[in-house]
Amino acid sequence: MPDAMPVRFERVTKRYGANAVLNDVDLDVAAGECVVLLGPSGCGKTTLLRILAGLDSPDSGRIIVGDRVVNGLPAAERDVAMVFQNYALYPHLSVFENIAFPLVTRKVGRSQIDSRVRSAAERLGLTECLPRRPSQLSGGQQQRVALARAIVRNPAVYLMDEPLSNLDAQLRVQTRAELKRIQQDLRTTTIYVTHDQAEAMTLGHRVAILRHGRIEQFGAPLELYRAPVNTFVAKFLGSPAINLWKGTVTASRAVSAAGFSFAGTSVPPSVKGPAVHVGVRPEDVEVATAARDGWAEAQVDVVEPIGNETILSARAAGEEIVARTAPDTPLEAGDRMWFRVPPDRVLFFDPESGRRLP
Repeated sequence: MPDAMPVRFERVTKRYGANAVLNDVDLDVAAGECVVLLGPSGCGKTTLLRILAGLDSPDSGRIIVGDRVVNGLPAAERDVAMVFQNYALYPHLSVFENIAFPLVTRKVGRSQIDSRVRSAAERLGLTECLPRRPSQLSGGQQQRVALARAIVRNPAVYLMDEPLSNLDAQLRVQTRAELKRIQQDLRTTTIYVTHDQAEAMTLGHRVAILRHGRIEQFGAPLELYRAPVNTFVAKFLGSPAINLWKGTVTASRAVSAAGFSFAGTSVPPSVKGPAVHVGVRPEDVEVATAARDGWAEAQVDVVEPIGNETILSARAAGEEIVARTAPDTPLEAGDRMWFRVPPDRVLFFDPESGRRLP
């Protein structure tokens, strides 16, 4: 198996007419790293992947794999393997023949093809499926065949474009775990595109969040979750989404929001005016069923039992309060509840720019 290669995008721009899909994108992917490109539809993440694969060309900028600038190279010479959202299997070929196809086109010897195909099939639990046709497989098995076809090539870089989006929820979780195990075992550089934050958080060593063709933030998943650079990143990561409340800074530099006074919270010096937006993750909202000193009161609107936890939606001082609570919470819609937020779990954002205030 070849050594993993680093990948670098340098000021990559792509336009379709007047529409800039990518705007001066800079991104470094370390050798053996799994980087996830995350963002809403139309943010440019798939275009970035296609440019690296050689399926599209940038209008400007450089793409470097290892120490080679690959801009002018055809797709077949870039040493990358791509797994698509649709499995792109040949219906008239067996599973063995589908997995072997990239090796056959490269005129690899028969004995080596047989060895590599069977090794990839065994890794993905497909050995018994090798004689079958794609129509005889489940969706999860077809996706594993597509993965095996990429693995069998032993490329320098794997490119994955939302490979799990066609699977049902349970199978998606199972296949996601298989993907992570494979990436850890092979240690091949992997760039993975998704709009699913759970996939991004679980699969990526680092995550790049894109919006309007630009990278908003790039870093470790927990870094992005706990220290988002702006409200876009804060809201995009997390389910349920982060609470964002309109806050008021008092003369004593305390903050009040959603009827709660954040006593003991140090307001950043960068907060200049009386207004600030306050961000609180639902798991950081502490809830009580009886009044407590210093806690704010709210009325419960919706109770969502999930099994391992319960999601509460309530209202206080004109703001929605979303909290994760224990699965056996006794609260019901219409009940009163009391809540507080630990000072060290509060994030502040500029109301105009949306940037997080340090």
